[in-house]
Amino acid sequence: MLRESFTRVYSKFKLHFYQKVFERWQDREASLTTVETFCMEIINAAGEPTVNEFAKLANLSSPNAAYKVNNLVKKGYLTKVQSREDKREYHLRVTQKYLDYYNISYQYMDTVLQRMEERFSPEELEILVRMLKVMDEELMSEIQI
Repeated sequence: MLRESFTRVYSKFKLHFYQKVFERWQDREASLTTVETFCMEIINAAGEPTVNEFAKLANLSSPNAAYKVNNLVKKGYLTKVQSREDKREYHLRVTQKYLDYYNISYQYMDTVLQRMEERFSPEELEILVRMLKVMDEELMSEIQI
């Protein structure tokens, strides 16, 4: 029952995102390939990683990661920001262009969260927040972002 319920919710969030991405492709607004979209999601979730950190998270070779990053910079979805501590190192920062593209996912999540706040009591929401925090910090420890 838990597996089925969680899978359905997760699938609905993914399906909504994909529907919106395909809408943009029909309107010729999207310029990211599927692989580039996944790369951008990893970089965004990691919060300004270096190219090497991105390569490790994505299980890519450093040259392959650098190639993908350079394409994303050319398309305007990423910028490279020089590290203050180590001038040889650059951090990857998503641009407003990507945030506008990615916001289609967050808008729906915000809608669902608002509905949850209207539907559930503060106590129920507090329990859910605690459960999600345990999932994040303890049960999914192999994913470090």
